Amino acid sequence: MNKNINLFFSIILIPIDALMLFLAGISAYFLRTSEFVARLRPVLFFENLPFDKYVELILIFIPIWLLIFALFGMYRVHRPSMLEEFFKIISVVSFAMMAVIFYIFIQVEQFDSRFIILAIWFFSILYLTTARFFIRKLKNYIMAKVGIGLHNTLIIGDDPIANFLVDKLKKNPRHGYKVKSHVSNLDLNYVKKIIKDKNVDSVIVGQSEGYKNDITDLAEFCQLERINFKFAPTLFQALASNIEINAIFGIPLMEIKYTPLDGWGKVIKRAIDIIGSVFGLVFLSPFFVIIAFLIKLDSEGPVFVKLKRVSQDKEFYLYKFRSMVKDAEKLKAQLLDKNERKDGPLFKIKNDPRVTKMGRILRKYRIDELPQLFNVLKGDMSLVGPRPHQPDEIARYKNHHKKVLTIKAGITGMAQVSGSSDLPFEEEVKLDLYYIENWSLFLDLKILLRTLLIVFRDKSAC
Repeated sequence: MNKNINLFFSIILIPIDALMLFLAGISAYFLRTSEFVARLRPVLFFENLPFDKYVELILIFIPIWLLIFALFGMYRVHRPSMLEEFFKIISVVSFAMMAVIFYIFIQVEQFDSRFIILAIWFFSILYLTTARFFIRKLKNYIMAKVGIGLHNTLIIGDDPIANFLVDKLKKNPRHGYKVKSHVSNLDLNYVKKIIKDKNVDSVIVGQSEGYKNDITDLAEFCQLERINFKFAPTLFQALASNIEINAIFGIPLMEIKYTPLDGWGKVIKRAIDIIGSVFGLVFLSPFFVIIAFLIKLDSEGPVFVKLKRVSQDKEFYLYKFRSMVKDAEKLKAQLLDKNERKDGPLFKIKNDPRVTKMGRILRKYRIDELPQLFNVLKGDMSLVGPRPHQPDEIARYKNHHKKVLTIKAGITGMAQVSGSSDLPFEEEVKLDLYYIENWSLFLDLKILLRTLLIVFRDKSAC
């Protein structure tokens, strides 16, 4: 079971899903025929759909639904994140409901309870998501606490990415990796010895510019020995992963695709930004008043601050609730030697002495960033995009960093929901570039929902 835990948990999902679908069908029937609902809308289908016949139909449809689930990849060994799985459940259940609707359509007997159809759809999503959530938690517990199912992992490299992975994987075994060894250089003979001595079944290589030839040999060795092999792509490798090949006069040419945020993509994203910012400002306006009162009560200074930032190579003033003492920006020069971000142009101090008591609370839950909805409405920013940086930070960007300036900065983004301030700067840039090159409305929605989920868990903003 140690190496097949993912397969084991994928297999047990099948009977669990069947049970959840059965419970969803029964719940929908009893809800529709309950005294409360029946008072509002009388039950008219008892004669042509008694309970025993209804159960028979459920038992007939469950295997069909499970087959549809399998065709849509619901039982793959490597499962996506819980958020992605939730969206897939909604999509697949909605598609599977079409089979039920089609059956009703071709039936001679009349069945007009649309309430049951909607209830089955709702309960199926609810029960399947809940069951899969607890199965995921059980799997993580077994891996983290018992140690079953972990890959004995060798990490190679002395670069920021390799060191970051070593630190994070040691603290988070639920990802499925147990770091057995970490070596700085790719000495193939030495690596082979470690793999044998440590019983390694997974190899992860950091940034690989320094050993391009050896990494090919290592990949071939891992393939022959059936060892899981992964590597962190360089910036160019990440860039070149999004290409289109066309032939001109018989010569194949690779075109690097930059972003889908052109043409209608830009129009749609701007429309979503306007709708989202208006709704957010209207809904949050009472809270803004309370927050403003608490800020004034806590310390001297304005409620809002205007900070100079850059988006799409244009400077603008970003609005935030004040979380620091008055004139905090003037004190920054005195704290430069305490900057904890040594891997790039950014400035960050974990326990910044300029932050007020109220400011720590605002930052802890990202409340200080809510006024940026005004920037979104004005068009300075987007709801989702790369992090907006200061002009003095951008002045120290390398050329490959500047591509993140080609689209509007965002209140949240791929980097913020993938590790926040703990990420090395180069990794943050790669995540932003991935977002730029792979933008979609679904990706924006996923990032926004993940932002809400981590607000109360990730304390890295403090």
